[in-house]
Amino acid sequence: MLIFENVCFSYPGGSPVLEEVTFAVRNAEKVGLIGANGAGKSTLLKCVPGLLTASGKITVSGIEVCREKLADVRRKVGYVLQDPDNQMFMPKVIDDMIFGPVNYGLSREEAEAQADKVLEDLGISRLRDRYNHRISGGEKRMAAIATVLAMEPDVMLMDEPSSSLDPKNRRALINTIKKLDKTMLIASHDLDMILDTCSRVVLLDGGKVIADGECGDILHDRELLEAHCLELPLSLL
Repeated sequence: MLIFENVCFSYPGGSPVLEEVTFAVRNAEKVGLIGANGAGKSTLLKCVPGLLTASGKITVSGIEVCREKLADVRRKVGYVLQDPDNQMFMPKVIDDMIFGPVNYGLSREEAEAQADKVLEDLGISRLRDRYNHRISGGEKRMAAIATVLAMEPDVMLMDEPSSSLDPKNRRALINTIKKLDKTMLIASHDLDMILDTCSRVVLLDGGKVIADGECGDILHDRELLEAHCLELPLSLL
């Protein structure tokens, strides 16, 4: 469903941020992307919808990421940004949620019905008609996730989805991720959340894949994690 083959990227004038990154995410698989700050996690996510142009090859649902096919790729990919303020740009939550579906051909009525179902599934129907500038950071994070889900993407990318969430909303997010039957790549420092939601983990350091394996195996490996500036999940201490 999502394939990275020898993906490399460098910012202008800088050292390589990604070096020969190769791994695949299978259909309906949830993979945690972990690593210390600067490991290349966010950069890799941005390469999938073409926000950054990498060398190598990235394939989404059988479509290669290239300039000529970006529109098709972006229909397949839902991307939850690290900062929800960069994602929510309409006056109200419902306006953001229907913007994409309407632009892709749904009627307003169909788009609102789709949005209402997502809001209900997330347990945040109360946010439907709220103004984006009048909701809390945690509420905005959940609304941003709802906006992406309303697009019904094949592949979901999440960049630090649990940041800014209070314990109740964090638990709601974890429960939502666990029940979603979607292909997901989740970049996060919240290793407890990754342990709770993902079956597999890819560890990046210095832009390279250091480890790729079952979530339990990697996140229980204190020596491996500490060698790459990470710590065991709190639940394992």
